[in-house]
Amino acid sequence: MLRRIFSLLFLVWAIGFLWFVVALPRPAPDGVRTDAVIVPTGGPGRIARGLEVLAQGLAEKMLVSGVDPEVRPSEFAAEFAVSPEEMACCVTLGHEAVDTRSNASEIAKWVAQNQIRSLRLVTTDWHMRRAAGELDRALPDHVTVIRDAVPSQPQLGTLFLEYHKLIASRAAGLADL
Repeated sequence: MLRRIFSLLFLVWAIGFLWFVVALPRPAPDGVRTDAVIVPTGGPGRIARGLEVLAQGLAEKMLVSGVDPEVRPSEFAAEFAVSPEEMACCVTLGHEAVDTRSNASEIAKWVAQNQIRSLRLVTTDWHMRRAAGELDRALPDHVTVIRDAVPSQPQLGTLFLEYHKLIASRAAGLADL
């Protein structure tokens, strides 16, 4: 009996992992407009995609969450070729977050302060499900979240680790209920 239970659990785990790997989230459709674009730091292409959304006028403001506290706005602007005017009006660097869960808290606080009703979450495809799940738990129901995954070519180890982080995140979310 115990062997059957473990076999069933392993089968469910394996099918879930296969789904996780094969069905990575995709970029948002072209032209979707939101009040803000949100970019958690940590993966290549995320900030560039967020700035592209801003430049296309698909969002008015951008929060980069989880920026190292030692990074100054002028350094960020130089690194990503952002004008001083654009930094002043439209780009906020969040320095409070250190992981995905604290990204969600930092984002929720900024969303409330800026009266944001819709946002575009830009993160790497393999990170999207967990980041969006944490954000869904942190934001009020009236805020619409558009998922805009940055395509990547993750290594198997990255996918394996992220799948288990997703399981843990969902389990923690269920425990909070």
